[in-house]
Amino acid sequence: MDVKGVMGSISFDGEWITITKKEVGQQQRDYRIRAADVTGTRLKPATRMFHGYVQFVLPGSAPATEKKGLMAGGRPPHSDPHSLSIRHSANDAAAKLVEAVEQTRS
Repeated sequence: MDVKGVMGSISFDGEWITITKKEVGQQQRDYRIRAADVTGTRLKPATRMFHGYVQFVLPGSAPATEKKGLMAGGRPPHSDPHSLSIRHSANDAAAKLVEAVEQTRS
């Protein structure tokens, strides 16, 4: 199960979540999270005007706060390794991925 995000992607194989991020001028970075270790998920659907995001919360860490402003559109910072911004076209795929992670961790 894959979700194409803004400057990255999220894939879920039933046990591991892999968040791949690629910033302009930087090497690709992969972050792997075991679904059983996730204590919470956050999904903010994108609108036609603003990107949304998918975020995974792990034990001992607080969810990254949303940046305010017109360009950030209420998303966590790009440097947060446990979240990824999504476009409006990825809302359905992101909802299915979050649902699959929630089923796996419960």
